Amino acid sequence: MTFTSTNDLSLRVSLREAVFNGSAADGGLYLPVKIPRLPAALFANLSTLDLHQVGYLVMSSLLGDAMPLSVVKAIVDDTLNFEMPVVPITTRAGLHVMELFHGPTMCFKDVGARFMARLVSYLRRGMSSSGTLNVLVASSGDTGSAVANGFRDVKGVRVIVLYPTGVVNYIQESQFATLGDNVVAVEVNGTFDDCKRLVEEAFADERLRREVPLTSATSVNIARLLPQAIYYFHAVGQLQRAGVDTGRGVTLAVPCANLGNLASGLLAWRMGLPVKRFLAVENENNIFYRYMTTGNFEPRPSLSSIAPALDAGKPGNFARVAALTGSLQAARGIIEAHCCNDDDIVNAMRTAWTRDKYLIDPNTAVAYHAADSLASADEPTVVLATAHASKLKHTVEQVLGIELPLPRQLARFLEGRRRVTSLPSGYTAFRRFLFALPK
Repeated sequence: MTFTSTNDLSLRVSLREAVFNGSAADGGLYLPVKIPRLPAALFANLSTLDLHQVGYLVMSSLLGDAMPLSVVKAIVDDTLNFEMPVVPITTRAGLHVMELFHGPTMCFKDVGARFMARLVSYLRRGMSSSGTLNVLVASSGDTGSAVANGFRDVKGVRVIVLYPTGVVNYIQESQFATLGDNVVAVEVNGTFDDCKRLVEEAFADERLRREVPLTSATSVNIARLLPQAIYYFHAVGQLQRAGVDTGRGVTLAVPCANLGNLASGLLAWRMGLPVKRFLAVENENNIFYRYMTTGNFEPRPSLSSIAPALDAGKPGNFARVAALTGSLQAARGIIEAHCCNDDDIVNAMRTAWTRDKYLIDPNTAVAYHAADSLASADEPTVVLATAHASKLKHTVEQVLGIELPLPRQLARFLEGRRRVTSLPSGYTAFRRFLFALPK
């Protein structure tokens, strides 16, 4: 498997180069040169495969000629070493929820982060040592915790999580700021967009990259993106297992910000998964919605909302979505874009709780809001639930007027001591910080 850039289709790099570069030298994002198309008969029998088998099917199809299949299987098995629900939750006729958050940090990003950590460890074997590899992550909450825990104790790797002041709640912050060892928490006096900008400037700094080995672990990195396609195959298989007819295609409602989750879904679709349409749902940071409506992609400063994981003003995976669909017209044929405000999110959370007896977090609620108005018994619609509600405990309790117990899986992080470095939002201070890190 070789990879090309969304900016230059003639470019070719290996899996190792794609993973360690993070993004292409021309500023584009990596995608497989050839996306495998799987046999149609296979998709009619996904219900017969468990999560590990689905994971191996997807990742061996994508990476099987880049590494031994035995290694792919070992990485998949280790990555998916946790319990997932065996069937989706049905809230009403045609409307289903697939919980993707059963990894160690109770966020759907756990799978991509864990797979990438194990892949990086494998790819570094046999390489001449060039110092510690620094994995930069800009996070508004869940990405930082998933990557930090995925890479925790990986030899020769240091994770640096940049997060904005006042945005990440105490529970999320504790999931990466208490780990220590090879995880460094950096609180930036600015916005999430400022954190992303610092990472982008670091990757554009040639002198820095010559002296300080860097890669990224957001969904911009192909190693984070590819494993997320597993969820889509698993969702369709579990619908089949629950007796739902998927022969005419499934509608998938996806909470969207940087568009990584949507891009991985489109990758699954390109591999042949029977998808009728994607509902791409944003909050008021509706950059992709406005693109799909007007044809103009116009990033802008992000707005703060009740769904902080979706507060992105410059969707980092837009180029991948455009490349995977081919044109605006083609995108409109498979993607239906929606957006909602804080009131819509609150109403969706309350509807899910009072009518359907299901607890959702604000980020999942944007997808629930769109799906609830469109789903029917004739069109099975799956909401991809991206994080456990207790990760935004205070907000959920305020909206629903309930007391929400914190699972032990999350509560254990609160027992550790927080270690945080504070920096201004300017690049000079961050550059100095990176140069001062132990080699």
